[in-house]
Amino acid sequence: MRNCKQIVLIVGLLMAAVARADDAAPASPLDQALATMKKMAADLGTPRAEGISLFFGSTKLNGNYDIVDAIKTRHGCVATFFVKKNDSFVRISTNVQKEGNRAVGTKLDPTGPAFAAVSKGETYQGEAKILGSDYQAIYEPIKNSDGQVIGVYFVGIPK
Repeated sequence: MRNCKQIVLIVGLLMAAVARADDAAPASPLDQALATMKKMAADLGTPRAEGISLFFGSTKLNGNYDIVDAIKTRHGCVATFFVKKNDSFVRISTNVQKEGNRAVGTKLDPTGPAFAAVSKGETYQGEAKILGSDYQAIYEPIKNSDGQVIGVYFVGIPK
């Protein structure tokens, strides 16, 4: 009888270990890229917007490509910071290309599912059409210290 109890205990412990291992499944490459992007930005300080400028701490991201280029180098994907401008989101730092140049100044498609999600403070993960090309993407809102959406993190891999 004692051996049966030990076997039941061991089987229970093994099942719990397997369940924990499933929960700790490795993140997708895009999840990893987004985590890196968010950490690099957070290391600069608290996010805030001033007009159409996006800051993390005292670092202005408009025209600053250090983080987005690091994401491309480390993770092999495109990355963008958007800032909220009125009822739209404008690219202010990106490695997405348009006609051979960075697509700075272009807007997040207001008719797409990503726009709808981030406008409500939610993350969008799925397919996205960016400047005519298809991507697997993640868009996550950037919120200021008051919890207001002031911008968007974007990472994507061409399909």
